[in-house]
Amino acid sequence: MKAVTYVDDGTWHDGNPMVLGPMSQSTWLGSLIFDGARAFEGVIPDIDLHCARACASARKMMLEPKIRPEEMVEIVKDAVSRFDGSTALYIKPMFWADSGWIYPDPDSTRFLLNVFESPLPGDAGFTACVSTKRRPAPDQAPTDAKAACLYANAGRALKEAVDKGFNNAVVLDPIGNVAEFATANLVFAKDGEVHTPIPNGTFLNGITRQRILGLLAKAGYKVHERTVTVADLKEADEIFSTGNHGKVQPLTKFEDQDLQPGPVAAKAKELYWAFAHGDA
Repeated sequence: MKAVTYVDDGTWHDGNPMVLGPMSQSTWLGSLIFDGARAFEGVIPDIDLHCARACASARKMMLEPKIRPEEMVEIVKDAVSRFDGSTALYIKPMFWADSGWIYPDPDSTRFLLNVFESPLPGDAGFTACVSTKRRPAPDQAPTDAKAACLYANAGRALKEAVDKGFNNAVVLDPIGNVAEFATANLVFAKDGEVHTPIPNGTFLNGITRQRILGLLAKAGYKVHERTVTVADLKEADEIFSTGNHGKVQPLTKFEDQDLQPGPVAAKAKELYWAFAHGDA
């Protein structure tokens, strides 16, 4: 797997350069943030929004970026040009702090961009069960940032699901309503209408999520952002994920219930691909 990394001292590196040390504040006290974008088929959809969100996430974690989103976009384009375009890429800007005690020293904020080959998943879909792990409330964790520290519990939810024979997990919010999948936002369709958990501060309102909901609404679908329960999912006609890694992925089994990839998920992917290639 080819990978390149730009570090804020202006250097480029192949592979996995060692840039955080054992005394880096973010290494041992968890203030690192990242974002995720994609390059595929000659396009880098919404890269400006991903770079802007990375900077916003950094500030929410008490870091202070020394680079503007517009400058980050240009570095991303340079990184992507270093690949031959035959394989989809994962684009990961990161900010961290080198110093600080418990909370980071914003003046020590560092930046890097890591880009590596990562094929898009196929259309086979995935399975999921309800996790016993919960998304934290906003007063319990930095849920308004794409913070690396949030992914420890997501990892526990995902491992729990894998141990039960599933690919992913439906994660609930602190009061037991559906928040999202462990690795992506969640959308379902019922009677031709689109439903998704309303952002309530316990999960990120994803860039791909927002884009796809907007495209579906523009295409004439009724889109409902509302409180969603596990019972709603059990009555859904189809369920799918929206997220940077896989864009649109259909759910083929929820708990003990088999599902078929449906027309709304197919339309969502079609609309997103058209948007990404400048046709929408």
